[in-house]
Amino acid sequence: MAEHIPAGTRTPMCAHCNIVIRGPFLVAMGKSWHKEEFNCAYCRTSLADIGFVEENGCVYCEHCYEEFFAPTCSRCQAKILGEVINALKQTWHVYCFLCATCQQPIRNNIFHMEDGEPYCEQDYYSLFGTSCHGCEFPIEAGDTFLEALGYTWHDTCFVCAVCCSTLEGQTFYSRKDKPLCKKHANTLKI
Repeated sequence: MAEHIPAGTRTPMCAHCNIVIRGPFLVAMGKSWHKEEFNCAYCRTSLADIGFVEENGCVYCEHCYEEFFAPTCSRCQAKILGEVINALKQTWHVYCFLCATCQQPIRNNIFHMEDGEPYCEQDYYSLFGTSCHGCEFPIEAGDTFLEALGYTWHDTCFVCAVCCSTLEGQTFYSRKDKPLCKKHANTLKI
């Protein structure tokens, strides 16, 4: 909404007609306006006492903005007047771009796609992800990993259970599903 300024406070120039304003005026978008000249660029409705939207340097009433400029939600096909989510080269209401599992809005958080459906990071990894047996964190795209002892490991997590020396590419032994280096292969306490 425009800010109403009482007369005599300052002598501004009207952003519409570029004439000095004498008397009360409005301030909107960092500019001053005669009250009678702050109108919707399309339907000419006065915006002095109602909400407005600025688009490409012009002001519009909410109705005209919705009709001519507001993006359409990819899920519900309704016009979006509030916060917009841009994802997958489409626009969405915040409450329409949801995780396929928990049905919570994804907002601007990381998400992953599976079979054409978006999933929040937590649900994606719990449903489709593989966790490292060493650190229990997810093994993500681009991570270097290996499979040993029937488990999947980050390459940096596949270490001797006693001395923590790396075992990637090395001969290793195991006891109780724990990897061991050659030096600790006969260790009794693990």
